[in-house]
Amino acid sequence: MTTTEGAAAPKTSSTITRTHTTQVDGHTVFYREAGDPSKPTILLLHGFPTSSHMFRRLMRDLAGDFHLVAPDMIGFGFSDAPQVDGFEYSFKHLTDITVKFIDQLKLDRFAVYIMDYGAPIGLSIASTQPERVTALLVQSGNAYVEGFTPFWDILFAHAKDRPANEAGVRKYFLPERTKWQYTFGVPEDRLDRLSPETWTLDQTLMERPGNTEIQLQLFWDYQFNLDLYPGFQEYFRTHLPPTLITWGKNDPIFGAEGAKAYLRDLPDAELHLLDGGHFALETHGDEIADLIRDFLHRRVG
Repeated sequence: MTTTEGAAAPKTSSTITRTHTTQVDGHTVFYREAGDPSKPTILLLHGFPTSSHMFRRLMRDLAGDFHLVAPDMIGFGFSDAPQVDGFEYSFKHLTDITVKFIDQLKLDRFAVYIMDYGAPIGLSIASTQPERVTALLVQSGNAYVEGFTPFWDILFAHAKDRPANEAGVRKYFLPERTKWQYTFGVPEDRLDRLSPETWTLDQTLMERPGNTEIQLQLFWDYQFNLDLYPGFQEYFRTHLPPTLITWGKNDPIFGAEGAKAYLRDLPDAELHLLDGGHFALETHGDEIADLIRDFLHRRVG
């Protein structure tokens, strides 16, 4: 038998995605990291009902050019999910935790990829700390009232009257609705790019004891994000952050009008409406990776 005692450890490729945890305010935050930290950083913020898992391929594809960090929000993925009676589930609180997370990792400047729930969090950070954000990478993340589809009718009704509408909202947590988020709007010739572990993982984690109540609370709290939109739009007009928008034009949750609305305040934003649905990264990941790489090298350096 041979031994390697005393031999140098093999070098780990910077393109390999590593998984970590850290403590923020006494809670465990799980995150994925790839790339060389000396290269420009991209902070990746996921949506509902997923986690940093949605960025697994993008991180692999971009790790040769950038440093990528993707946390799981509290209540999602492999981060802690304390019960609603022991934790304030609001987008403001999730934003505060995200800020502490990036401070802890010493991410001083970064582009931010915002999707779905990640949009109000990322844009709250960008609009209050604009000097830190080098660019916005937007996928199905509203900053305007345009683009809210009929998917939101029951959610906005729930915001006004929780008891009367909770049963309707709970239907959004059923397995078939989770799968629907991935499959609706995807062209027939791209359906084979979808991996069933995506919606299966999301559903499994969402069915943890107490998680339904977490998601109900966040759905209810989403209404207050709309109050932030004028401030986001003022940030766009004042600071003109370089912005790339890659959006599934068939998204049944955040419609394409929400993507086009960005151009009112960011006329130099680059908009690409892809022939896909809500989770465009699953079906158009190669195209999005190429667009991000080209955009950041041209517009940020």
